[in-house]
Amino acid sequence: MTRRFTASLALTGLVLLVAFDQLSTPLNPYQAPPLFAFGSGQVAAGGFCGALPK
Repeated sequence: MTRRFTASLALTGLVLLVAFDQLSTPLNPYQAPPLFAFGSGQVAAGGFCGALPK
């Protein structure tokens, strides 16, 4: 396999993955978390190991 074939295969797979993601669940900006929440009072959620307990 050549480098051009492998790169085109990888890019095609990436495009197909993004297209599948967009078609399976469309974006809903009203339920999305804020991109930056500095000073908003919202508690950090998720699996961040460095987060200090309250």
